[in-house]
Amino acid sequence: MIVETGHFALVLALALALVNAGVPLWGIAARDRRLMAVAPSVAFAGFLLIAISYAALTYAHVTSDFSLVNVIENSHSAKPLIYKITGVWGNHEGSMLLWVLILSLFAAAVAVSGRAMPIDLHAAVLAVQSWIAAAFLLFILLTSNPFARLVNPPIEGNDLNPLLQDPGLAIHPPLLYLGYVGLSITFSFAAAALICGRIDAVWARLVRPWTLAAWTFLTLGIAMGSYWAYYTLGWGGFWFWDPVENASLMPWIAATALLHSATVMEKREALKVWTIFLAILAFSLSLVGTFIVRSGVLTSVHAFANDPRRGVFILAILVFFIGGSLLLFALRANALKPGGFFVPVSREGALVLNNLVLSTCCATVFIGTLYPLALQALNGAKISVGPPFFNLTFVPLFLPLCAVMPIAQTLAWKRGDLLGSVQRLFFAFVCGAALMLFLAVARGGPAISILLAGLAVYLMIGAFTDLGTRIFGRAALVNGHVLRHALGLPRSTYGTALAHAGIGLSLLGLAATGWGAQKILAMKPGDVARVGSYELALESVGPQTGPNYTATVAHMAIRSGGSKVAQIDPAVRFYPTRQMSRSEAGIKTIDFGQVYVGISDGTTPGSVNARLYWKPLVTFIWFGAIVMALGGLCSLSDRRLRIGVARRVRKLAVAPQAAE
Repeated sequence: MIVETGHFALVLALALALVNAGVPLWGIAARDRRLMAVAPSVAFAGFLLIAISYAALTYAHVTSDFSLVNVIENSHSAKPLIYKITGVWGNHEGSMLLWVLILSLFAAAVAVSGRAMPIDLHAAVLAVQSWIAAAFLLFILLTSNPFARLVNPPIEGNDLNPLLQDPGLAIHPPLLYLGYVGLSITFSFAAAALICGRIDAVWARLVRPWTLAAWTFLTLGIAMGSYWAYYTLGWGGFWFWDPVENASLMPWIAATALLHSATVMEKREALKVWTIFLAILAFSLSLVGTFIVRSGVLTSVHAFANDPRRGVFILAILVFFIGGSLLLFALRANALKPGGFFVPVSREGALVLNNLVLSTCCATVFIGTLYPLALQALNGAKISVGPPFFNLTFVPLFLPLCAVMPIAQTLAWKRGDLLGSVQRLFFAFVCGAALMLFLAVARGGPAISILLAGLAVYLMIGAFTDLGTRIFGRAALVNGHVLRHALGLPRSTYGTALAHAGIGLSLLGLAATGWGAQKILAMKPGDVARVGSYELALESVGPQTGPNYTATVAHMAIRSGGSKVAQIDPAVRFYPTRQMSRSEAGIKTIDFGQVYVGISDGTTPGSVNARLYWKPLVTFIWFGAIVMALGGLCSLSDRRLRIGVARRVRKLAVAPQAAE
């Protein structure tokens, strides 16, 4: 009965989405406030229905209801409870249900928090969001029904893919979807602005919090996915330029450009066309990523589905929303008036340059990802586009952008002083150059690592240069008002500094990989191998039994200077139901670096084939992403994004209400 309730709730949610897709737009066309006022309550009701549906599917997984095909294919009664819960979104049907749940969650959030918005814009945003929800609810019900029953259910299920039986699955997909799907709101805001003709600084300030929220979640989701691949796949890598990895990177780049463009639009009412286009592009790239993952056009550890019918349906959704939004954009773009003017050497000019470079970076990733797929679809030829291509195209664009970031932060709005900005960054530049000189003389290593390390330090110090100048300026020091100046600065200023410093921290972690060490060898108990500055001694190899797997575990001691500093236990797990093996890497963090060991069964009993790595400062790669996300959260907490919008919207709404 609970399962049927979930299925019925999904059908009702589709009906409400169709209602909300039409009635508010009718109200906007007829200027009927009562019809427009329908949108928030219907959006919230739709969220509740989808939440009920998702809860019903979760209940079926937790109770091992093997009458459902979805549970049979992705669960097992012996599977630990946490993986029964995470297994709900560890498959195509369940992950699509999570997709629409998050979609409806953002719609409900706009419905609740959008009272300060103009009523027509509010209704249009929720209507566009309902169009998206209706399309994907229809896709689920017609091609990917998670509540499909089996007449004669088996006693036991097929278990979940062993690669997905990991705590990372509890964190990575929800965070990634909150970012991926969260960009639907920026798309809805852009389409609503084009429908209502409200493209101004108020709109830019309204859309910024939602873009920031989606960008923050997407940053954390990509970082968590990188770390999940790093320790779960057992090959010691954290980024492989996999098409599905690129599918999440592209909307992140577009969202980053959108944040900067919206800032210019808010401050100067400039770049209106560019900002609207980026809002459409960011979600369009999310739809492209959804198509790549679920269409069956590629085989990847990340890919969910391999059904061409689903791919055709998603392709139709993609064409409808991308094509429709671009058509609307083309019809309204000429009516947009240019905003404030600025000289090239200014904060606005630097942000324009930033957007151009980011867009070019996004284009290189897009071409490198989709060209092999398109070529294979056209003539069946298979080519491989991997790290060499992206290292030669993406990296030469991104690194100079990092060098310019601190300069852009110190430029004034409208008209800046380039020489003055460079002078203010002198200390940051000296620190970066000094580190490069020290590494070149004392440490040696790859030139690219030395360059990256110097750039990272310059970027981290430069990120706080403008902040330090504003807090410890001459007037503040003379009057003793340093604390007052610090507390009086907008939180978005601190957020920007943190986000840029986070990029520098990640660059430092990437640079340090050049001084890492690795060794691949066969080992038996008693063998000792040196990797980096540590010795790894294999003490024993033995069996282990888990709830739904058996394992071969290697017990290793990590030694430094002749004394044991840590224990590490890499393993190979075998899941009998799936008849699949999975490497469980052993990882120990020491001084922000990591000793990493992955094993496979050896050629002789009691031996293992081991991959040994020493990765200095590798944790900075993910700490940097966390600092970037903290910067986003800090900016998101800025009261101006809430109070300022409400006040300005109320002022603009006085005249129309008086006329009515």
